[in-house]
Amino acid sequence: MRYLSKSALARLPLPVHVLLLLLAILPGLNRAEDERAAVEQRLADSARYLASDELEGRGIGTRGLDLAAEYIAGRFAQYGLKTELFDGTPYQTFQATTTAKPGENNRLAFVGPPLEPGGDPQRIELRQGEDFTPMAMSGSGHVDLGLVFAGYGITAKKENYDDYAGLDVAQKAVVILRHEPQQANPNSVFNGTNHSEHAPFVRKLSNAFEHKAAAVIFSNDQFEIRRTVAETHKRWQAALDELAGEHAEFKKLESPSLDEIERERKRMEELIQQVNVWDDKLEAAADPILPFQAGGGESQPRDFPVVFCRRALLDRIASSALGTSLTALEEQIDQGPAPQSRPLEGWRAVGDVEVQREKAEVKNVAAVLEGEGPLAEETLIVGAHYDHLGWGGPGSMLPDEKAIHNGADDNASGVAVLLEVARTLALRQEKLRRRVVFLAFTGEERGLLGSGHYVAHPLFPVENTVAMLNMDMVGRLRDDKLIVAGSSTAGRFAELLDEVNPSHGFQLSKTPSGFGPSDHTAFYARKIPVLHFFTGSHSEYHRPGDDFQTLNVVGMRRVASLVTEIVVAIANAEKRPEYVSVAPERGPAGGERPYFGSIPDFTHSGPGYAISGVTEGGPAQRAGLLAG
Repeated sequence: MRYLSKSALARLPLPVHVLLLLLAILPGLNRAEDERAAVEQRLADSARYLASDELEGRGIGTRGLDLAAEYIAGRFAQYGLKTELFDGTPYQTFQATTTAKPGENNRLAFVGPPLEPGGDPQRIELRQGEDFTPMAMSGSGHVDLGLVFAGYGITAKKENYDDYAGLDVAQKAVVILRHEPQQANPNSVFNGTNHSEHAPFVRKLSNAFEHKAAAVIFSNDQFEIRRTVAETHKRWQAALDELAGEHAEFKKLESPSLDEIERERKRMEELIQQVNVWDDKLEAAADPILPFQAGGGESQPRDFPVVFCRRALLDRIASSALGTSLTALEEQIDQGPAPQSRPLEGWRAVGDVEVQREKAEVKNVAAVLEGEGPLAEETLIVGAHYDHLGWGGPGSMLPDEKAIHNGADDNASGVAVLLEVARTLALRQEKLRRRVVFLAFTGEERGLLGSGHYVAHPLFPVENTVAMLNMDMVGRLRDDKLIVAGSSTAGRFAELLDEVNPSHGFQLSKTPSGFGPSDHTAFYARKIPVLHFFTGSHSEYHRPGDDFQTLNVVGMRRVASLVTEIVVAIANAEKRPEYVSVAPERGPAGGERPYFGSIPDFTHSGPGYAISGVTEGGPAQRAGLLAG
């Protein structure tokens, strides 16, 4: 082919000139378009398979989770990455709890002093499911322990409050109320009318263990009962009013037809049923026992028995041993707040607590792209979790609906992007200066199990791990908005994001902290800088409707391209990212949602509550706790 010179090209008529330029450019444009289409096809294929019904929602203990692991491992091997990492496989295996349920041998009684000298001991027999229930966080074992009332089970140095001050609870069963003092007081030192960090069950259990208690018996506080009864009473009254109103309207008919009478009969039957439902709820609200799963904790049970008991039964013991009521004790506590803890002299808890747990072998899936040169022993982690909720249950926004939760966005999207980043980097002609480890984590939905296990048993030393990039829920890009958490966890991360983003066109929303509800948290707790990529939540989150057809595959391609560029920049930088400590952003604590400021070590099987790290400025750090 003969080419025209620049001068000759310039003398051509304008239309011909433009045409020739287009002819020169179009092949490149077509190639770029073909490459984008190929990337989107790979992303779609991966996400479609991982979010298919065949994989059963990738829940712990399902065959679908294993199929997902095999798929990811196969892709890693296909890209030429090193996968013979753990006994010749890409699988880092460990045990995880699949289900927890109350055993068949749960029994509990309170035994107290005789009412008359020489008489038989008092004995209050409790019925499982009606008077008490073991909790999912409980261990199993025999109970024959003296009882001690420990108020709200709180030790709070900053608030100058300690329910355990001067109290010997070693080898005793402690009776602990839910929540905390002064809940109606907006000026309370315990975060006003919002729950503070001391309210969660996990915090109270850790404190009881620290004080050498041998069992914990939880019960409702009076404030919670009054609040629940008041709300339920309103609903009950509204149902009664609707019933009365319907009847009054029907009475206005002078000569109702047979059809009208039948319609009214059915309507009245429906309304009466509603009244009965709220009547049952109102009765239960006066002294409820929480369900077995309340407070969570099934993934890391305590070593001692933990039960929830009806308040009325414990009130009888307080009256017998202390000559007062639980309500009176709570009122005295609120006046300070001032602890009113004391032994329940003469009373013991006797029985057996059994929680049955089934375990399954689960696995992280890993692959390595080795670096080259003097920085090759430093490691960059790129990860995404591949598990989801299976058939629903705890963790689902519809926990009573048994249906496959396919988790297309959460997190088939992140895994698909992970695989594409791995493929792109594996095909690079030029070697990266640092090693990249690609990790697909399991057990994230159960509490960062996979990432927690990895940082406790790393493939390469944690101290040589320079950063961790996490993709979790990156399949719903809207209005170009991409959220990147951890932008302040290293000195130059914010600048780096701003430098690389213009060619990708995102509206970046940068959040500074490295702590959050995904796998990057386990790494940041070990002082490793992190970035977490996230396209935002949506109405299908943790619901059966999070399916493949809802994904924005074009957006996933753009996220993959951005992450790839950032990986290359970090891997080839002269200096490793410099870790910066950033305190987590927190609103008011809610209910029993755990917040201790610690990262649990879910692989720990010994006594106590092991942690793999603590959040900067959190309660655990202020208490002087350290990883391990």
